[in-house]
Amino acid sequence: MARILRGDILWADLNPVKGHEQAGLRPVLILSPEIFNERSGTVIAMALTSQPQRAGFPLTLEISSCSLPKTTWVKISQIRTISVERLGKGLGHVSDDEMSQIVEGLNEIIGEGTPGYRR
Repeated sequence: MARILRGDILWADLNPVKGHEQAGLRPVLILSPEIFNERSGTVIAMALTSQPQRAGFPLTLEISSCSLPKTTWVKISQIRTISVERLGKGLGHVSDDEMSQIVEGLNEIIGEGTPGYRR
């Protein structure tokens, strides 16, 4: 498989799943850096969806920096570590600015920098 870079959007087979996890063959956004992806045989990824989202930022963010066939949102709350064997064809790559926004959203969800967060 070709190099897998942070910010890549690739098809992934997310089955099997449980509960409210995103399922099926769907695009994912790669969060983990290339060296992690190469050495671990896994990637850290967020599910994407073309279904309009009721929840806004920080739970979701519309992807606008790369041209995808449909309007697409990254589900920042749907983060998974998956095997590179689950990955397929590439669809694009998000900009560094958009990647920074996504990481900012993740930090808000997990409490880093949020009022009321305790170490």
